Amino acid sequence: MIDQLITVIVALIVAPLIGGLLFGFDRKITARLQGRYGPPIIQPFYDFFKLLGKQHIAVSKLQFIWIYGYLTFMVVSLLFLVLKLDILLLVFLLGFAGVCFVLGAFSTKSPYAHFGANRELLQILAYEPVLLFLALGVYAQNGSFLISEIFKQDKPLLFTLWPLFIAVLFILTIKMRKSPFDISTSHHAHQEIVRGTVTEYSGPYYALIQLVEWYELVLLLGIIALFWTNPLWVGILIALGAFILELLIDNIAARLTARWMVRLSWSVGLVLGIINIAYLYLTKGVA
Repeated sequence: MIDQLITVIVALIVAPLIGGLLFGFDRKITARLQGRYGPPIIQPFYDFFKLLGKQHIAVSKLQFIWIYGYLTFMVVSLLFLVLKLDILLLVFLLGFAGVCFVLGAFSTKSPYAHFGANRELLQILAYEPVLLFLALGVYAQNGSFLISEIFKQDKPLLFTLWPLFIAVLFILTIKMRKSPFDISTSHHAHQEIVRGTVTEYSGPYYALIQLVEWYELVLLLGIIALFWTNPLWVGILIALGAFILELLIDNIAARLTARWMVRLSWSVGLVLGIINIAYLYLTKGVA
């Protein structure tokens, strides 16, 4: 029990530090790819504390509820990962976090926030089924949804779930809101939805959104690392490789429409997931 408490405390402190540094690397690498020098790697932390020092202003009282719900569900999802609990419940909690983010945007009267929220719903529709297939794939392989069972296996998941690995890499672009699927928040304010779902957030409340994004990035890379847990450092290297790949895709791909995002996600992610799980059950049936 004490070990689990220490793990929780360390995760709550270390995860946003790692996430903030990764966002700093993101901005630095993106700048270099575009021929710019870029901000320092710790710039996200400067921005975060600057936002915390600004005035508390919200256009709707419901924003308070949904932003804290977004943070709570994301943190609990991360704790499910680090405590090696049920991966299926983790996927559901991640979905609830996304719904809170959407409802926070809908609680304002901004048409830009509403456009962003509608597109965020489409993003959830695109990536959530693939994550559910990942949980089913883990169960088909190990006979349990528990993440702890993954660590007990000598054979990495990547050997048997490599189609789902490709599917998860595909939706990682959507979940990280990178081009070609940067459609709900829009990193560039000159686009048609300005800043989409986060248009009406400012000051400390926008800082909380950045904090959630740091937790989320660590969670997503942690899910990637589950494909190779023995030894774990190999899985971590694979996750970092996936992170670099997403940055490269973000800088070379033009933004696609939401319709294309859902079509590609379902045609690639769901098909790979169905084939992978069917193969696992057929091979076990034959054996």
